Amino acid sequence: MSREMQSRSYTVAGQTFTVALEEPWHFMTYTPVVAERIRRAAAGEVLDIEPIRAGDDVPARTYVTRKEELPADMDRYTLDFSQYEPFAEQGQAESLFTLRIQAAYPQWLQEVLKDRSILLEILRVDNQLPWYYIFRLPDGRTLYEFEPTPGKIAGYLVVDKNDRDAEFFPAPNIGPYSTIHQISTVLMILYTYNTALNGTLLMHASTVRLAGKAYVFLGTSGTGKSTHSRLWLENIAGTELLNDDNPVIRVTDQGVRVYGSPWSGKTPCYRKVEAPIGGIVRLEQAPKNEVVQIAGIKAYANVIASAASIRWRKDIMDALSKTAEAVVTHTPCWHLKCLPDADAAHTCQQAVTA
Repeated sequence: MSREMQSRSYTVAGQTFTVALEEPWHFMTYTPVVAERIRRAAAGEVLDIEPIRAGDDVPARTYVTRKEELPADMDRYTLDFSQYEPFAEQGQAESLFTLRIQAAYPQWLQEVLKDRSILLEILRVDNQLPWYYIFRLPDGRTLYEFEPTPGKIAGYLVVDKNDRDAEFFPAPNIGPYSTIHQISTVLMILYTYNTALNGTLLMHASTVRLAGKAYVFLGTSGTGKSTHSRLWLENIAGTELLNDDNPVIRVTDQGVRVYGSPWSGKTPCYRKVEAPIGGIVRLEQAPKNEVVQIAGIKAYANVIASAASIRWRKDIMDALSKTAEAVVTHTPCWHLKCLPDADAAHTCQQAVTA
């Protein structure tokens, strides 16, 4: 017997997706203070949020910031989608994909997990946390297994052959906030699957907006992307945080544009905003501050390395490569060697806005 479903649709960078929850999962009812944060973020307002740097205390990753803001009917099946609500679809836009959050492991999945001999391994990532494993099922669907901490499975994602239909089966022993965190990982994967052919890059970057243009800071984890954004906020008047971990870059008829998203790492900055791109800066820690402009293969390599990808799918990788090439062709790119100080922000800003 099928269970009832609740569903909502969200639009990020002009591209819509749907999330459906099977009972007993249900969307949270937001208290007035949380609803006001959502309203402001949906309007693109600047919120009092600073980028979270390495070593900082990590705040709540949604717009529910303390226990007192939880609804009275909160239970273990209540899912806090407040980071997505600023992007709620207000019209009837067609969804690129639908993710269904299921209540329990189906019989077929239980049987597969008992006898893994039928699975074809595509990719194994177990050299850094979170671990995950990707398999091909006999019927052609793709199975993801998520292991955020050693020995603790968070759930399973099954993606249909058309990439547009997917099911997530949360592990029964994780709580609602661990579940929503894993759902965010799943949605980022599905967003990459389904937007790559639309001139879209979901980036690993921190992004600020100044004088109407977006500046995208790239670098490996720990380089200081959030620190650099914070230095702009503290030292360059008029700077605002657009997104601190996963902005979207899209090539449009109006040029290359940068969008806020419901994914922002440790910093709860989920603003529905967009801006024409002003520049892309790759950061590198160094004993002094210096910046040089780059182009061609160097710029392309920086961008494609920071874009979410589906490495085993040639069609998707070809599309991402084409988009990255278009982005660097039409966007000034820079390499900033820097210290974590105010002079680094001024050195960068003077170069990219000259």
